[in-house]
Amino acid sequence: MGSVLSRPDRTVDYVPETVTRSVKLLVAGSFGVGKTTFVSSISEIKPLRTEETITQASVGIDDMAGLPGKSQTTVAMDFGRITLNPELALYLFGTPGQQRFVPLWEELARGALGALVLVDTRRIEKSDEVLSVLEERGVPYAVGVNEFEGADRFPLSEVRDALDLTPDTPLTALDARDRGTCLRSLIMLVEFLFHRLESRL
Repeated sequence: MGSVLSRPDRTVDYVPETVTRSVKLLVAGSFGVGKTTFVSSISEIKPLRTEETITQASVGIDDMAGLPGKSQTTVAMDFGRITLNPELALYLFGTPGQQRFVPLWEELARGALGALVLVDTRRIEKSDEVLSVLEERGVPYAVGVNEFEGADRFPLSEVRDALDLTPDTPLTALDARDRGTCLRSLIMLVEFLFHRLESRL
């Protein structure tokens, strides 16, 4: 599989003529896990963001524990695109993280080949619902541990056990602000998904 060589200031507006395949992927995860940052870091186009300021109306509805600096939240989706190699374009749909948006997650999952689930080890129990929604809809996924600054680091084997992931579920660590680690996680997901498709042929 080829790789992205550069991103010239995100001036690419149209899909290159060489692209012959496109894939819809979800970037999922619980509230405040870094989905918007991930899509913004990786997208070669200006990402579509639907963020709104968190207001008092969310008090008692959205769990803000462990997120003292969070002031905005995604209310519909984030959208970005990356041309992974000259022939393959990935369309990324970042889902909102709150439980009240589960119906929207389910709609966004329609037609998605798979998902990258971001996890915050400081609030790892919040990932269970997201994983359950994807499993119920039959959406295959990989998991990326977003390593927040100042957060404890854990061996990936411990994260796998805590999330009760199957041995074949791809798992990696990343920094949602760093394009290189984000790209690596997407390549991991795409290779996993294509191997699954090939094994069924």
